[in-house]
Amino acid sequence: MSEPLILGIESSCDETGVAFVRGNTLLTDAVASSVELHARFGGVVPEVASRAHLEAMIPMMSRAAAEAGHSLSDVDAVAVTSGPGLAGALMVGVAAAKAVAWALDKPLYGVNHLAAHVCADVLDHGPLPSPTVALLVSGGHTDLLLVNDIATDVVALGRTIDDAAGEAFDKVARVLGLPYPGGPEIDRLAVDGDPRAIHFPRGLTSRKDLERHRYDFSFSGLKTAVVRYVQEQERDGIPLDLPDIAASFSEAVADVLTRKAIDACQEYGIRNLQIGGGVTANRWLRRMAEERCAAAGIELRVPRIRLCTDNGAMVAALGSQIVQRGLPPSTLGLGTDSSLPVEQVQM
Repeated sequence: MSEPLILGIESSCDETGVAFVRGNTLLTDAVASSVELHARFGGVVPEVASRAHLEAMIPMMSRAAAEAGHSLSDVDAVAVTSGPGLAGALMVGVAAAKAVAWALDKPLYGVNHLAAHVCADVLDHGPLPSPTVALLVSGGHTDLLLVNDIATDVVALGRTIDDAAGEAFDKVARVLGLPYPGGPEIDRLAVDGDPRAIHFPRGLTSRKDLERHRYDFSFSGLKTAVVRYVQEQERDGIPLDLPDIAASFSEAVADVLTRKAIDACQEYGIRNLQIGGGVTANRWLRRMAEERCAAAGIELRVPRIRLCTDNGAMVAALGSQIVQRGLPPSTLGLGTDSSLPVEQVQM
C-alpha cells in the first residue's frame, strides 16, 4: 500500500490547524491563532474561540491545499480532533471534517487530541519506539503515558489532579503582571534569573504522595506558593525580582516533570522518553530533560517547537498511523467529547 495522504483538522482550543501529511512526511501545516483575541481577558473565552474557528477554517483549508500542491479531493482520508477540548471549538472542526469527508466520499477519523500531541514526533523522528514513555505537557493537560502503540494502545500512568503545568504558568504570569499567554513571558524572564534564588515546593513528590500519586501531577500548591511569596515581598516593601521568580518557578515545574518521567522509564525498563505539548517550548524543561535523560541512558525525543503547540499536522500524523494499520473509520455520526480519555485514541 502506498503511503496515504491525510488531511488533518485541529480546533480544540484557540488554534485552527489544517495540514496535509503523507505517511510520516509533513507536506504543509497552516495554523491561525486567536490568542490575541483572548489576551484582553487573560485566558481563552470559549465563545470567542469557536467564532474564530468558523472564520478561519475555510481560509486555512485553502492555504494548506495550495501550499501542499494538492486539492482536497486528492486526500485518502480526513482526520479531525474530536476531543478533548472546548466543546464548541471541537464542534466546528468536526463539522468541517464531516463536510469534506461526505462531499468527497472519503473516510473520516475522529482522533484524540492528546494522543495526537505524542504522534507529532513521528513527523520529525520517524516511528515511535514500541513501547515508549510519553510526557504530555500542555495548557490544560499534564499526563504521563505508556505508549505501546500510538494508534491502538495508550495507557495513562499519571495525570493532572488540579492545575496542569500550562495553567500554572498562565496563573503565575498573571500574578507577576505579565501578559497572556504566560508561558513564553516566564520563559523569557527566566533566562536572566537564578533558579536557586527561591525554593518553591514540588507537588506530589513526598514519600506519602508518591505512594498514592507516583506519576500524577499537581501544580496548584506551587502556584499558591508563588502567590504567597509575591504577597509577602510586597507587604515588606521588597521589590520583586521577576527573573529570579520566573527561573525558580520554572525550575520547580521542570524538576517534577522530568523526575517522574525518568522514574517511569526506569520502572518499566523503557529507554525512550518522548515529550510533547505546548509547555515543551519551555527552555528549562527541555534542558533538564536532556541532562537527566543523558545521565540515565535514556533517548529523548522532542519535536520542533512548532509541532508542540496545537496544529493540524499532529492530527494528520495520528490519522496516518490509524489508516496504515487498517483500522476502521469513524461514522458520519461522529460526535465530540470535551473530556475524552487519552486511552481512547479514536472515536
